[in-house]
Amino acid sequence: MAVVSGRIPGRPPVRFVLVPGLGLDERSSRRVRARIAATVLPLPGMGLAGPVPPLEALADRLLDQLGEGPVVLVGHSQSCQVVALAAARDPRVTAVVLLGPTTDPRLRSRLGLTRHWLATALREPWWQVPLIVVQWWRTGPRAMAALWRAAAPDDTDQRLTDVRVQVTVVRGTRDRLCGHDWAARLAKAAPRGRLVELPGAAHMTPQTHPDEVVAILVT
Repeated sequence: MAVVSGRIPGRPPVRFVLVPGLGLDERSSRRVRARIAATVLPLPGMGLAGPVPPLEALADRLLDQLGEGPVVLVGHSQSCQVVALAAARDPRVTAVVLLGPTTDPRLRSRLGLTRHWLATALREPWWQVPLIVVQWWRTGPRAMAALWRAAAPDDTDQRLTDVRVQVTVVRGTRDRLCGHDWAARLAKAAPRGRLVELPGAAHMTPQTHPDEVVAILVT
């Protein structure tokens, strides 16, 4: 399979930097990276165990590791909140892609989260279960819970008002963690936002729909 680069004739090469979602690690984007050259930057609660600092410190840590620009910064699920904060701060970021972004205020309660998570899980392909579980095991429940506590109260839509580059919000049509109205709200909040919906996909789009995700990244 050919791997797509981010080089455009006459322009500096664009780098794709991916940040895993809650509890996930580099394995969650393996199928995407088989198709496009990209770097994965894990963070506490997102592929790394250990103490989880506030969102602002997570964004600082991401930017410290970002490397040379221009960069297309890609978040998935809860890492989208860190990505949005980082993108507003650094001119190296020339575009942002948010895959299944959180946290919809309706999911901040334990009951709301559980109900929507179960509804989404039932819509995911069964073959993902072992891959997801081993990633959660590596990150650990303590770090995952700490990230949730740090990120869930944050207003992602307000963060996006400060992001001046193109922001592409991506959701699967079967995703109940990132519903249509929430995704549309985020796309509208970003000054250069747009919404793309993937028919038949749920929440784990980097694993289940890598071709569609890559097509969005290179557009």
